[in-house]
Amino acid sequence: MRLPSVARPRSLAGQLFAMQAVIMAVVVAGYALFTYVSDRRQAEEAAGRQAMAVARSVADAPSVRQSIHTPRPSARLQPYALQVMRDTDVDFVTIMNPQGIRWTHPDDNEIGRPFLGHTARARQGHAFTETYTGTLGASVRAVTPVEENGRVIGLVSAGIRVEAISRRLREQVTALIGVAAGALLLGAVGTYVVNARLRRHTHGMNATELSRLHDYHEATLHAVREGLLMLDGQYRVALINDGGRELLGVPAGQDVIGRSVAELGLPAPLTGALLASGPRVDEVHLTADRMLAVNTSPVSGGERRGTVATLRDVTELQSLMGELDTERGFTQALRSQAHEAANRLHTVVSLIELGRAAEAVEFATAELELAQALTDRVVAAVGEPVLAALLLGKTAQANERGVELVVSADSRLDDGVLPSGLSARDLVTVLGNLIDNAVDAAQGSTGARVTVTAYADGGELVLRVADTGGGVDPAHAELVFQRGFSTKPAGPGGRGLGLALVRQAVHRLEGALAVTEADGGGAEFEVRLPLGAVAVASPAPGGEA
Repeated sequence: MRLPSVARPRSLAGQLFAMQAVIMAVVVAGYALFTYVSDRRQAEEAAGRQAMAVARSVADAPSVRQSIHTPRPSARLQPYALQVMRDTDVDFVTIMNPQGIRWTHPDDNEIGRPFLGHTARARQGHAFTETYTGTLGASVRAVTPVEENGRVIGLVSAGIRVEAISRRLREQVTALIGVAAGALLLGAVGTYVVNARLRRHTHGMNATELSRLHDYHEATLHAVREGLLMLDGQYRVALINDGGRELLGVPAGQDVIGRSVAELGLPAPLTGALLASGPRVDEVHLTADRMLAVNTSPVSGGERRGTVATLRDVTELQSLMGELDTERGFTQALRSQAHEAANRLHTVVSLIELGRAAEAVEFATAELELAQALTDRVVAAVGEPVLAALLLGKTAQANERGVELVVSADSRLDDGVLPSGLSARDLVTVLGNLIDNAVDAAQGSTGARVTVTAYADGGELVLRVADTGGGVDPAHAELVFQRGFSTKPAGPGGRGLGLALVRQAVHRLEGALAVTEADGGGAEFEVRLPLGAVAVASPAPGGEA
């Protein structure tokens, strides 16, 4: 069974076009009607003034007064009245005696008959106008006295038929209708063009669909946890959702719509990515306490209209990846150590088989004493278990890469010195990345060595890492802490993230970070953290500078 189709409501543009067309038609029709009524009244008033002017001119003519005193006034006045009618474009000029008996009339048969209309006021010496139906039909007429020495000796009436006035008015109305029709047509065309543009912008949707789309839009913006930032063609904020405010650190009550993205106080690399004209795909950027994956895409339609940026919080993901890299490094170190232990074990077994048991015992105990001495030296200097474990693991990794990692004699950090609010993850992030960066710098240098110093000094935790590498150019002393800066070739995972993570963690813990030249050459990084600091968040400990 086929269900009847439901008619889709008109689009918003179509509804506006219909409404505007009706309004314009009503306005034009109302104006035309008002103009017609006004013009008719003005036409009647103009006809009355014209008739009065003609009647006064005739009444003031000396020839008229002279003709009135002749035995046969009509003989001289009738031709004169007809001439005046032709010259002044009036329908009749009637000259009569004070009793209203006509001396002139357009119809000769009406001469000598009484005038049809009011004459009492004129007989009293007053001119007036009126609309009256006479022998020629309804007319607008003026009646004025002919006076001589203060005495009324005759009357003059001039008039224009209402039919003639209507004929003139119809000509004006025809022109008015043409103008109104042209205005309506022009308005309709303009309205159609405007609404066609509106239809393109609204994609032909009606008001209900637009309202529903707006509701979905608002609900989606508040529901999505990822950040969404839209910039207009001038790189001003056009839209930002709740997730975007949280990830960028914009307070909920702060109005940033219409402000340039450069005024939001974001880190320079992140601001540069948002201002870039080209798209960015999964770029990692650091804020004060987060690590964000940024994707941008320009919005264009013949011209640049803006940029859409999505932001994802990858702090925890990068943390897990860093921990995985650390575990992988430990695994490789253990594999190497296992290989070396197997070689030493084979050596011990061979010595025993050769009957050299004393030498086998001496060889085995010497290796054990060396490993135990390293452990004892690290634990004696750094009693804090997390840092001790980190230093032991990094020592093995550095040894595999041909770099000697030593803990300086100035190091002294007993267990329990660090407050509970200072998370182990932050310590691993700071010290682990500094050591990795130092090992990378020292590898391949003469007498490759990394020296680590850790101690508590006056309520501060001091961590110092020095290497024997090429050092840091003083001109780059600040740049080395920015994401993406590195003096080494880019690897598969990218470079320039480790020191940026260190600075992020130090800044969050309200500490200080500096880089200077080490005593024996190379670079020395020093971190000072207040022992009362409390970690807010823990970004990834992995990465390389």
